Amino acid sequence: MDGNIFEKILGQESLFMNRKIFDHGFEPSRLPHRENEINSLVKNLVDALHGHIPSNMLLYGVPGAGKTVVTRYVLRQLREKGNELNKKVHAYEINCRSVDTKYRVLQYLASELHERGDAVVPFTGWPTDRVLETLVSRMDRIGGVHIIVLDEIDNLVSRAGDGLLYNLTNLNTRLLNSRCCIIGISNDLNFTQQLDPRVMSRLSQEDIVFHPYGASEIENILLKRVEEGLKNGILQEGVVSLCAALAAQEHGDARRALDLLRISVQKAEQNSQDKVETRHVKIAQSQLEYDQVTPVLKTLPLHQKLVLLSICLNEENGLKNISTGDIYRTYADACFLIHVEPLTTRRVSSLLNELDTLGLIIARNVSKGRGGRSKQVNLTTPKAVDCISLMSENEPLVEEAALGKYKLQSKL
Repeated sequence: MDGNIFEKILGQESLFMNRKIFDHGFEPSRLPHRENEINSLVKNLVDALHGHIPSNMLLYGVPGAGKTVVTRYVLRQLREKGNELNKKVHAYEINCRSVDTKYRVLQYLASELHERGDAVVPFTGWPTDRVLETLVSRMDRIGGVHIIVLDEIDNLVSRAGDGLLYNLTNLNTRLLNSRCCIIGISNDLNFTQQLDPRVMSRLSQEDIVFHPYGASEIENILLKRVEEGLKNGILQEGVVSLCAALAAQEHGDARRALDLLRISVQKAEQNSQDKVETRHVKIAQSQLEYDQVTPVLKTLPLHQKLVLLSICLNEENGLKNISTGDIYRTYADACFLIHVEPLTTRRVSSLLNELDTLGLIIARNVSKGRGGRSKQVNLTTPKAVDCISLMSENEPLVEEAALGKYKLQSKL
């Protein structure tokens, strides 16, 4: 091949004017169809500009409903107004899927307030109480109102318990020169059932529920991004509405619609076409469904495949919100059929957490009263993806287990 292999692609004219506009992290200047949610946040957080403590808040809604982007939008304008009025307002956003322990959250916050001459708070090694004391002293030193945003807070509580929330909601009793409030963001409407009543009492939050976007609302969002991010006239009629309709079918996820449109444009570019057609959207949909899930399913270790197989078999039998007990019984039967020693229930529970992290299932902790806590598990893989066939491709034992007969709990 003559010349540099990238030369031909670099010389190709792009259909994008600004590709960043289609990124998940992009913050638009306007947020249509979220006026009520924005107003609720503003009415509460305005107290920070008066030097008072805003109420703690919990924001609920399905993925892609705009919870995080609305929070960032409001806090950015709050900081701008605070600077204009010479009022100290500080905001910190923590994603609790990546920072998922009590120590790490406190260490992150203390590090955000680090100044020259301060001791560096290590990623591990200090007693948690010492990190908390360091955080309190640094918050008091800087003064003002501190707003702590815990995105995916339900993940933190399910993994590390509610001890951190107890400490954070107790901060105002220890702070002398500053104030603090908590904003939790969760996809789980039942999240607070995991909390100790004492924590719930201290949280005393205001709740805001973000309804899923409808197809017409998603279409409006996309049209604004198209206007700013794509060249004029490159979209065939029906492309935007198809992206919106497909995303609306999946719980009104605006991020999904943005991904569909972005990948559709990229597919047209790769084929050196100057028009994006509805067939490109269907190609993009197929890519999103298969490219993200297929490699993961094929490369899971044997016992993770058997646990996922157990969930698939129970769902095929009509069971939803599958308990860990039902999963373990099916998993143990599968192990018996293929003559493999089953793992302990504790280890299987850990595997469920790993599958949840990979996005293949959603595992929600529920309280059983005196019976303790259990998980309710549902598959999140696209319906078009045949999980069992993909897991069986390079693992004959899974194929053998899938052909077995099981005594499954039916939906009551």
